[in-house]
Amino acid sequence: MHAAHAQDVLETGASKPMPAEWIDMDTGHKVRRLSGPTGPISNWYFHNNPFIAGQGAGDGHGDRMVFSNEVDGVSQIFTLDLATGKTEQVTADPARKRVLPMIARATREVLYQAGDTLYATGVDTHKTRKLYTFPAGQRGGFATINADGTVLAGSYAAPEQGEIARKYPKKSDFFDRIYDAHLLNSIFTIDIASGKMKVVHEENTWLGHIQFSPTDPDILMFCHEGPWHKVDRIWRYDLKDKTTTLMHKRSMPMEIAGHEGFAPDGKSIWFDLQKPRGQTFYFAGADVRTGRELASYGLTANEWSIHYAISPDRKLFAGDGGDPTQVAKAPDGMWIYAFRLDAAGTRFVSEKLVNMKAHGYRALEPNVHFTPDGKWVVFGGNFEGRNETYAVEVARTPVTGAAPVVQAPSPAVKSS
Repeated sequence: MHAAHAQDVLETGASKPMPAEWIDMDTGHKVRRLSGPTGPISNWYFHNNPFIAGQGAGDGHGDRMVFSNEVDGVSQIFTLDLATGKTEQVTADPARKRVLPMIARATREVLYQAGDTLYATGVDTHKTRKLYTFPAGQRGGFATINADGTVLAGSYAAPEQGEIARKYPKKSDFFDRIYDAHLLNSIFTIDIASGKMKVVHEENTWLGHIQFSPTDPDILMFCHEGPWHKVDRIWRYDLKDKTTTLMHKRSMPMEIAGHEGFAPDGKSIWFDLQKPRGQTFYFAGADVRTGRELASYGLTANEWSIHYAISPDRKLFAGDGGDPTQVAKAPDGMWIYAFRLDAAGTRFVSEKLVNMKAHGYRALEPNVHFTPDGKWVVFGGNFEGRNETYAVEVARTPVTGAAPVVQAPSPAVKSS
């Protein structure tokens, strides 16, 4: 992150607005607002990676974060240089577009959809090319692009599923209804070079959370949506051998596993695990190829987080906490956390990075991400009165009188 002036030590959310940068008085960590040229930056969902790595000193750019801002009433794509704070506009297409949380890292392009057509624009060149147009009458929504930038994947459902969602727009009203309907859902891929679309997997089950591996172009993950205590949720699909593998099998009544995402190296999938729901909490991982459980790191109710992130070197974890109304019923869980393993590598030790007591979790989930250098955690917040995106430095800023907030190691289970 770019250098800044000396910061005030302040209670996060105590003033509206906060300064552009401050030290959280409860944790001693530096917090910075990340702003676009025309307004706030929207934070990406936790398993979508918003970063493009720098190519070195020669390209004039460091690591960048992709975001969108409105320009003349139209969403346009920008990048934020994490070293200098400079923003750069990438797209200028006047067509109304849906900015997708998809980056083709192999070709250094960001993707967006306008109407039935998907486009890719280079973050360095700003050149735009058309990737695919759905034929007339064909449905579908793009979700992910594979590691070498050659294949897209997405899903569509029977029309009745959309009708349920339209008739019952609140999640509490449509969620069980869609699950109970057991309508046909399809996962498709599109070969970008040939434009060939094919359905690779179908079930009479609500499917979602489709993600390609960050490293293996043939590995796709999806989930069975619905009440978590009723589904074996997390599945891996191999495009080469067309096999599916369950990543976690529930073993007791009311056990839940979800909010799944790949580790940065693509070799494992990690998820929130509760055995049973709302009582015992773990962050757990399974081997992508075999589904074998790798580790289950215990968390207290206060440390439980809606979403988790893993640093690029896989040595540090982050969590976005939760408020007392959520599944953990945590009395003191409204924090952005860093989690480290103890010396034995079997237990979490948590450190509080940002006090989120002024944040409304039900209105906005923070969705933590590590920057490519692993030194900052990026998250969303509404404690200034509107949705913004922030970064907190993992290293504590030396400030007299502010002590690091470190928890005792959490109970944990590690599997062989």
